[in-house]
Amino acid sequence: MVLPTAADPAVSVLAAGLAQVPQMDYRAVLPVLVVLGAACVGVLFEAFLPRPRRWLWQVALTVAALLAAGVALYAYLGDAPAQGVKTFAGTLSIDRPALFLWGTLLVLGLGAVLLIADRSVEPGGYFVAQAAIRPGTQQDRAQAAGANMHTEVFPLALFALGGMMVFCAANDLLTMFVALEVLSLPLYLLCGLARRRRLLSQESAVKYFLLGAFASAFFLYGLALLYGYAGSVKLADIAAAAGGTNRSDTLLFAGLGLLAVGLLFKGSVGPFHTWTPDVYQGAPTPVTAFMAACTKVAAFGGLLRVLTVAFKATSWEWRGVLWAVAIISMVIGAVLGLTQRDVKRMIAYSSVAHAGFLLIGAIALTEQGLSGTMFYLLAYGFTTLAAFAVVGLVRTGEGEATHLSQWAGLAKRSPLLAGVFTFLLLSLAGIPLTSGFVGKFVVFSAALADGMAPLVVIALVMSAVAAFFYLRVIVLMYFSEPAADGPTVTVPGVFTAAAITLGVLVTLLLGVWPAFALDWAGSGGFAL
Repeated sequence: MVLPTAADPAVSVLAAGLAQVPQMDYRAVLPVLVVLGAACVGVLFEAFLPRPRRWLWQVALTVAALLAAGVALYAYLGDAPAQGVKTFAGTLSIDRPALFLWGTLLVLGLGAVLLIADRSVEPGGYFVAQAAIRPGTQQDRAQAAGANMHTEVFPLALFALGGMMVFCAANDLLTMFVALEVLSLPLYLLCGLARRRRLLSQESAVKYFLLGAFASAFFLYGLALLYGYAGSVKLADIAAAAGGTNRSDTLLFAGLGLLAVGLLFKGSVGPFHTWTPDVYQGAPTPVTAFMAACTKVAAFGGLLRVLTVAFKATSWEWRGVLWAVAIISMVIGAVLGLTQRDVKRMIAYSSVAHAGFLLIGAIALTEQGLSGTMFYLLAYGFTTLAAFAVVGLVRTGEGEATHLSQWAGLAKRSPLLAGVFTFLLLSLAGIPLTSGFVGKFVVFSAALADGMAPLVVIALVMSAVAAFFYLRVIVLMYFSEPAADGPTVTVPGVFTAAAITLGVLVTLLLGVWPAFALDWAGSGGFAL
């Protein structure tokens, strides 16, 4: 038997291959691995556990995974290099903004999972037991009154959350696109699984899927054009090519425009918002809360990274376009929000207006703009999560009472619930001593420091307009008489009560003591 030697060609090829194995910093990406690994285990639970035992095991697994990911993130924070770490062959950049966004997503995801897991507000849970049953049939009505729940929603939520975390940290456009699909596909499914109003739920899922497919196509086409321009999909390589090259800028700005469409779609930025009101209204309320809070964090986290790392040198060419987009988004959200008669649609248009405010901070391209935008995402996420949890508690015999007329005199039926919802609406309006005020203040301050005073003036006017439809709901709850056959307020279960308490406490805490969150958000920039 002849043993191979170092001079053997096969050994040389193997050694060269081993030398090219990329370094993996598993500790840095452990939170993502925990979330995605738990999602895979959740799929196995669905395959092998009997149906009556799935809910308990899925809830325990999902909550444990989010807590474990949070512990791993906290443990890594103390040793994380200030300049960030690039790992997995440079496809992921674990820097300070990524860690802040990951922490935000994990806590918001925990709150959303608590809403998803609740089976006391809606008997049997918000989700169908068998999605294949046709809406409106006798079987559909039977399962709407049953106690079973479609427990596949838990691994789907974890896959979506894992995709969001990768999306925030993606260092090249191809990884970002894969993460975009990983976070989007579970959401399309979750939107169509409502126990009640199945046709409306399925319609919202189809609309979201079709429009999301168009947005993904725009993103992918923009990626192709940028690859043609820079010869690479890495953000740093695109920045280097944009900084000095004799190639035509047509590919660069056409690619950026198409790429921005996909990112702005996910962030519900007008005029790419058309899916938002219908999907927010038709999806199960816990899924609406999950999308409104977490998806916006992921979308703007990705947008901040793309604009800051890849396109900062060319900001003079594209900033005017994003000015116009921010103004359109604020106007659409504020003006059309005034016309809404459904609470969920009203909050949907509110999110479009807030997306315009967030875009102001994103295009500032300064350290103050970056930290202010991330703080705004944190504040808005918790307020919106709690607001949708409150909406789910006002119910009739047919399900949630979302028409505004049904909220008349709510303060007389449940002063506590009306007080909580009033506080959350005041935060969305940007009233002092709430996180919404601090969020707007830091974003607008960053914009003023960067010379965007006209845009800030428009934002302040639109904030005043948007405040009207928040105050309209407050007046309706406190100064109108309740109908004799009006809706009832359901006593929240432990999970829903925990989610509402979490959202309200964070909204209050960030309003009176925002320094700790602002310091973390401003602890460092993107790794270039």
